[in-house]
Amino acid sequence: MDLKKRAGQLKKDIPAVLLALKRKETPVMAKLFAAITVGYALSPIDLIPDFIPVLGYLDDVILLPAFVALTIKFIPDNVFEECRKESENMWADGKPKKWYYAIPIVLLWILILWMIIKALLL
Repeated sequence: MDLKKRAGQLKKDIPAVLLALKRKETPVMAKLFAAITVGYALSPIDLIPDFIPVLGYLDDVILLPAFVALTIKFIPDNVFEECRKESENMWADGKPKKWYYAIPIVLLWILILWMIIKALLL
């Protein structure tokens, strides 16, 4: 599979992972990895900032597909296939604008920054 097809597949798999996160049939471990994956994908803050040449995009190119692949391994095949089919037309009318999904991500990064500042001041 070439890079363009992998990117297209990843674009379909991230919404499918989000849908699997909401399903009762998804095991708890898969939900944990799905929450981490979706949180990282939606987070405006990366581990390595994008303005750093080459390295900035490397974390998106390596970490995000790795998170998605790891999450998919924990989701039962039949559940994930249903989620994939459901996610194909999920954003046909445009991406949803649900700002409250950003609250946990913002709180997590505030907590991380607070811990870093606290560690530096000690």
